[in-house]
Amino acid sequence: MNNTALITGASSGIGKEFAIIHAKNGGDLVLVARREDKLIALKNEIEQQFKVNVEVISKDLSIVNATTEIYTEVKKKEIEINYLINNAGFGGIGKFHERSLEQHISMINLNIVALTSLTRLFLPDFVNRNNGKILNVSSTASLMPGPLQAVYFATKAYVSSFSNAIAEELHDTNVTVTNLMPGATETEFGNISGMDKTEIFKDTASATSVALDGYNAMLKGKLDVISGLTMKQKIMIGSIPFSPKKMVLKMTRKLQEVKNG
Repeated sequence: MNNTALITGASSGIGKEFAIIHAKNGGDLVLVARREDKLIALKNEIEQQFKVNVEVISKDLSIVNATTEIYTEVKKKEIEINYLINNAGFGGIGKFHERSLEQHISMINLNIVALTSLTRLFLPDFVNRNNGKILNVSSTASLMPGPLQAVYFATKAYVSSFSNAIAEELHDTNVTVTNLMPGATETEFGNISGMDKTEIFKDTASATSVALDGYNAMLKGKLDVISGLTMKQKIMIGSIPFSPKKMVLKMTRKLQEVKNG
């Protein structure tokens, strides 16, 4: 395989768009997600349209050891990964004490543990070759605490901090780490998390535009890229560091309250 990108959460949304963009550029793919039927359908579509090679790995990344199994399978097939795109993640609306512990732990496992594990597994190969790029999908949620999505916002804060830190550790190599922070995006995420019924999801960006911003930033080795914000949202995000924290918390909570009707 040639110029290969491994993409998690690749069966739909931003992950699917990453796959199409990379295939358009002539790169091969390793697509990872839970839903094997969707992965196979995407594999067939991409191979037919772009004449590249696509491998699919069906794994639930919230399960312990899934990342090790992915790395082992890639090595067994002697596939060299050039781009690692950690896109998989999920959220969910509700008060922390009312959502189940299982939901919280599963979210932490996927959004933090799996991303960290895959990065740790593949990064030494990149460093040994002195070549490779990592794109971690965080969120503008990483820029503030998130009442009604306390764990989700916290996991994304981890992703941004982690990505920036290891990017600096790699300053003397040709390996780069890019942190993508999308705003509300038109994907299955909104429906699954319940966010589609909130104020914050009234104006959503297309998954294609967000993926393109992230992919191009990764190619350039940028540290951070924010994508998919309206002008109003940009002003709001820009004001956060200068606003009283209690006001930011109240504003964020109101934006995430589910609207009935």
